[in-house]
This record gives sequence, C-alpha cells and structure tokens, in this order.
Amino acid sequence: MILGRSLRIAAAVLAPLMLLACQTAPVPGLATAGGAAPASSETAVKPIARTGMDVDMAWGGQMRCTAAGCRLVAVEHEKSTLVLYEVQGRQARLLDRQPLAYHPDSAIWIADDLVVAAVENSFSLDVFRVVQGRLQLLRQIPIGISPRDVVLVEASQGRFRMLATPYSGKEVVWVDFMPDQPESATTVTRVQWCEAPWHPVRVQRAPGAPAGGMVAACLDEQRVAIAPSDKLLEPARNLLTVPVPIRVIPRHTRPSPSGRWLYVAVETGGRNLRMNMDSGELQWIAAPQEVGTVSVLPLSDDLVIWGMDSRMFMQRLGDQGDVLETRWLPLDGFATALQLIDADADGVQDLVAYHSAVLPKKMGIEILYGPLWEQARPFKQ
Repeated sequence: MILGRSLRIAAAVLAPLMLLACQTAPVPGLATAGGAAPASSETAVKPIARTGMDVDMAWGGQMRCTAAGCRLVAVEHEKSTLVLYEVQGRQARLLDRQPLAYHPDSAIWIADDLVVAAVENSFSLDVFRVVQGRLQLLRQIPIGISPRDVVLVEASQGRFRMLATPYSGKEVVWVDFMPDQPESATTVTRVQWCEAPWHPVRVQRAPGAPAGGMVAACLDEQRVAIAPSDKLLEPARNLLTVPVPIRVIPRHTRPSPSGRWLYVAVETGGRNLRMNMDSGELQWIAAPQEVGTVSVLPLSDDLVIWGMDSRMFMQRLGDQGDVLETRWLPLDGFATALQLIDADADGVQDLVAYHSAVLPKKMGIEILYGPLWEQARPFKQ
C-alpha cells in the first residue's frame, strides 16, 4: 500500500510538471496547454464557453441539478475539505467549505439535501445534510477501509445503499444507510473484489450477467471485475483481462448509454479498450497520443471522451473500434473524472471535468458548455 501510494502521489506531483513540459514542447497537431490554435492553415476555432471553480486537487465530486438549479459538491484532496458550489446559468458561487480528515477522495449526492464524502484517513463515509446552503455533518459511518470511491447504488423510501471501494486492497464495503434512523440501523458488509477496484459503475448487462451489475477497473491486477446484480454481496468475478503480454493499468471504466459497450481507459501503453457486453468481444482503440488516459465518458455507443493531462480527446469509432475521427479540447488539469449534465439548463449536455492536479492559476473543476463535439478542435496525428 505504501509503494502504491508513493507511485500515485508521484504521478499527481509530476502531472503539473508534465503539463508545463507540454507547453514548451508542443505535440504535432495539438495546441499548447494554454489553448492556442495549432500552427496550420486551419481557421482559428472559437474557444468553448466554460466556467471554472477554484477547487484544489479535486479527486472527486458530483453536480446535481433540480428545478431550482444546480449544485456541485467536491473534495479537496490535500486540503482535506468538502466544498459546495451553486451553479446558476453559467455562474458558479462557493456556498460552503467544511473540514474533513486527511485525504478525502470522492464525494456524491444521495439526495437533494444529502452529500457523502469518502475519506481515507478516518476510514469512513461522512454524511452531510445541506441546510440553507451550508454543509452540516449528520453522520460518520466507519467502514474499516480507506475509501477511494463511493457510489450510490440504490435509493428507496429513505434507505440508501452505497458501495465504497478502497484506495488499495481487495475489500469493498456495502453500506445500507437510513438517515432518519439511529446509527445502529446502518449495516456494513465487506466483500472481496480485486486489488484496487477503482471507480465502480453500474452496467445494464454483461457476459454471464444478463441483469448487469457493478463493475470496476482493477488498477493493480490488469483486469476488470464484476459483481452481478443477483450476487452483489458475494465476491466479484473476472469480467475481462487486458490481453497484452506487458503490464498495463486499466484505470477507469464506463458503459455506453445503450449498454452495448464497456469502455476501459488504460493508463499506459498508448491504446484503450472496449468490450461488447453482448458477445464479450474485446476491441483495441488507438489512443491519440502515446501517453495513457485516466478517465472515459461515452457520449453514445461510438462517440467517446478520453480524459488526459491538460486535454480531453473525443473519438468517433467504427464497428471494429477503428478511429474514424478525433477532436480535442484543452483543459486546466489532470482530468481524473468526467460528468455529463445540462449545467445551464439550455437543453444541451455539458461536461464537468474534475482535475486531481492543475496548472498554476488554473481551475480544479471546469464546466465546458455543449454541444461538445461540434465545438471541439480537429486533431491530426
């Protein structure tokens, strides 16, 4: 765990240095990290509209929109804080900032007024109620592991089932929580999955699991694991193994909207991967650059966003995973997490990028206002 932590902290520290190097040594066909247009005969592209939030090392967060507007919650990893923003139109305003134990890693909404933060050093999920724009600690749930991620799996009649996965280690934790009941009503169940199962997500279906289940990239095992919906509280099984003779790191998985494909962001090796969730077929996808990707967000079955350092790439794909077209947009940092949501209520989906490291004087969270593909810049390798 210490070695793994050292390597990942080193990666976070080196990310800004890598971005600065990119500014002095531009990649062919790509603008500098500052967003200048490539040196070519192409007409300059108007910068995409965006809103930034001054959040330090936003390892995780989530925006939630209602008829009253949008609010965003996120953690500041090194500052050990939970922050709450209000987003109205295209303006963001800080509402509150509350301290947490050392190294919070993610934060989610489980209801319009309930927020949960995953905190490493307290081995806990910290539940906050939002009251008049302020975060009030409601409950600290001990879970016995240092959580990297927390996701909401089910919500019904005041009962919330959450899944917490570890920064390192093989144990995940299922938490059944009822905020209006005493602490003794909260149940915690620990289950074996795989080594460092990061960024779990629900899938509609999978080979051998027609009802779907929960999937996570096993960061330290070169595979992806699944807990089928009818066996959630049993040990996870293997869904796919990255088929290469050298070690690569599957970092992040997300299904396409129809559920047909599971996309896998591969942190090393210059290629990404997708799996046909009907047939089990694996397809390699050529990455735009030799460096790896750290996050993925499919917009449709064959249109996908990959997050990287200081940029995101969008690729249109053919039936065999061949790249038909690539476009890109500059970002302020290391895009560890991506979220699609209509943040300005104009009927068009926008992208929220959460950066675990940022360039100096840049924003830790950005909202990029859609349409995304139409405003992205052509990329030529």
